Amino acid sequence: MSRWNSSSDVPRGADYDDRWRGLAASGQSVHGEADLVSSYAPVAVLDAGCGTGRLAIELAVRGIDVVGVDLDERMLSTAREKAPYLEWIAADLTSVVVGDDGGGRRVFDTVVLAGNVMIFVEPGTEGAVVANLARHLGPSGLFIAGFQLGPGRLDLEAYDRLAQSANLELESRWATWDKQPFVDGDYAVSVHRLRTR
Repeated sequence: MSRWNSSSDVPRGADYDDRWRGLAASGQSVHGEADLVSSYAPVAVLDAGCGTGRLAIELAVRGIDVVGVDLDERMLSTAREKAPYLEWIAADLTSVVVGDDGGGRRVFDTVVLAGNVMIFVEPGTEGAVVANLARHLGPSGLFIAGFQLGPGRLDLEAYDRLAQSANLELESRWATWDKQPFVDGDYAVSVHRLRTR
């Protein structure tokens, strides 16, 4: 079971969105992830671990073709209510295959895992998540993930090894989604690029 699904005290669905509504109402920007992803000018994005769709919906507003995938049906239900015009897929990130119209695997310019997705997946499946999602990248596609660091959590050295095993190479790393330099903090946003063979 994933760490997310085993956490009974975390807000779900509309309750989860309340935090972001409150931040937006106070004047804070709640679209740092979308700003960073958009800065690469992608045409198509796979939002892996999309939750209630905050990032996916904002990317769609900006004209980007986006598909959201999540295992939590309550979160996806809220996403579907907010944006029924987008494609939302209920699936495990270790095995999801986002199809194209021809029956094959769809490719994206960018796969993004925001909201600490990498530290909420089932322990021991992190490599399978990275490998499976990287298969959805087109040539030179970007794999972007932001997550908290700390004792007992996935560390950057291990994460980079998983990425390398999936044919991804580190391009950039920041401390925040607004590209503050990463030195040695408790949060990192990593941008890996699919190596051309």
